[in-house]
Amino acid sequence: MKTFLHVGCGPKRKDRTTRGFNTDAWAEIRLDIDPNVSPDIVGTMTDMSAVKDASVDGVFSSHNIEHLYPHEVPLALAEFKRVLKPGGFAMITCPDLQSVCALVADDKLTEPAYTSPAGPIAPVDILYGHRSALAKGNLFMAHRCGFTLKVLMGTLRAAGFASVAGKRRGHPHYDLWAIAAKSPMEEKALQALVEEHFP
Repeated sequence: MKTFLHVGCGPKRKDRTTRGFNTDAWAEIRLDIDPNVSPDIVGTMTDMSAVKDASVDGVFSSHNIEHLYPHEVPLALAEFKRVLKPGGFAMITCPDLQSVCALVADDKLTEPAYTSPAGPIAPVDILYGHRSALAKGNLFMAHRCGFTLKVLMGTLRAAGFASVAGKRRGHPHYDLWAIAAKSPMEEKALQALVEEHFP
């Protein structure tokens, strides 16, 4: 059985990751900064020292890296790469600033872009963090950086990932999806992972 590290899991489990990870072939290890969500490991993206080098086949990070300051992003990606086995890969999803900023340019900063289980989400929430969560004192939810697809792909390559692929989704998702393989991967194999894990 393969193992993936669910980074910044919050209350979510394997069934809220990807089609590819949500199978009997994968075991999940949950890591989060917040002990209240009962992770397997309490830790941060920039210090996952409780996870051994080259010990997991996959890393899943959903809407986490935008919570870091820009200078911390390379540290987190280095940690993702460190814990991956040679044939491993990271799956990363985060907000797409390009599609969000199109709404801002249209003067819709505080107008709902879509409705989530947590209620209406406006561009200001996507850019800076969910206002109601922040108002309740959950400052872990603040956003401190952001990405376009071009910037995310370049950031992953700069972090030393050998093969990367990505896509952006506009309304109603406003998100980016990226896959980053630790070792060089043939295009066909990379495309198979994209089909298995991307929405």
